Amino acid sequence: MTNVTDAALARALKVAGSVPDPEVPCVTIADLGILRGVERDAAGAIVVRLTPTYSGCPAVIAIEMAVEAALLDAGVEARVERVITPAWTTDWITREGREKLRAYGIAPPVGASGGRRAFFSEDTIACPRCGSARTTKVSEFGSTACKAHYRCDACFEPFDYFKCI
Repeated sequence: MTNVTDAALARALKVAGSVPDPEVPCVTIADLGILRGVERDAAGAIVVRLTPTYSGCPAVIAIEMAVEAALLDAGVEARVERVITPAWTTDWITREGREKLRAYGIAPPVGASGGRRAFFSEDTIACPRCGSARTTKVSEFGSTACKAHYRCDACFEPFDYFKCI
C-alpha cells in the first residue's frame, strides 16, 4: 500500500492544476474546471480526476498525457482518470480563468449554462479588447467547437467567444 500524505495530495493538486490547456494556453486546466479533484483510491494511491470539456474534444488525450508528464516530472506517483459525469460546464471556469481568457482576447462565457438556448444563445458579447457591446457573430463555431467567432464593430477586431455549455 502506497503511503500518501495530505502533503502528497496537495502537491499532486498543485502540479496537475498548473498544466495549461493545449488549445487555450493562457489558462490552466484548474482555471477551466477540467481538474475535478485529487484523492486517494481504496489502495491509498493518488488519483487525479479530469473531466473533458466535451466528449469529442480532440485535446482530451493531450491534456491527460500532459498531466501525467507533469506529475512524473515532479516525482509524484499518480494515475489520471477521466470522469464524464456530471458533464463539464462553463460554470466551472474560475473567475481568474475568465479574466485570463479576456486578457488573452477570448470573450468568456456570458451567463450560466443549463438554459435551453445556452449553447446557441444570442446574448450580447462584449469585445475582450475594447469592451464594446457592439459586436457581430461571424460564425457559430470559432477556432474550436466550444467557441463562436465574433467581430467587434467598434474596434473592428475579430475574437472568439467561449460559449456557455
